[in-house]
Amino acid sequence: MRLLVSLLVILASIVGLSFWTNDSLQSSTEHLSEQIDMVQADIQDEQWETAARQTADIEKYWTKSARWWPVFLDHQEMDNIEFSLSKVKAYVNSRDTALALGQLEELKLMLKHIPEKEALTIKNIL
Repeated sequence: MRLLVSLLVILASIVGLSFWTNDSLQSSTEHLSEQIDMVQADIQDEQWETAARQTADIEKYWTKSARWWPVFLDHQEMDNIEFSLSKVKAYVNSRDTALALGQLEELKLMLKHIPEKEALTIKNIL
């Protein structure tokens, strides 16, 4: 009986941790996506200084919020996001509208993909 209770507690802890992790990833990626949308609007309005500041804010938030992500995520995905963020920063600084907007869309897609991939669903389990 003790073994069964212990196993149920462990299973409940794993499931609870999974939901908490997915919720945290979801809220972080939503915040980053909102910031990306603001940068895109600034670029379309040709407000490059504001876009550069917003890009720096995204980078700061990414550094702060993504500290614990490597525990749960594939390091390659983390690297890809960091590479994409570096490209965005360079494109914004060089005032290249097309490349900056394209790279921001790619970055947003990569960020939105993370919670979907890490969610506890039948599709991801099987």
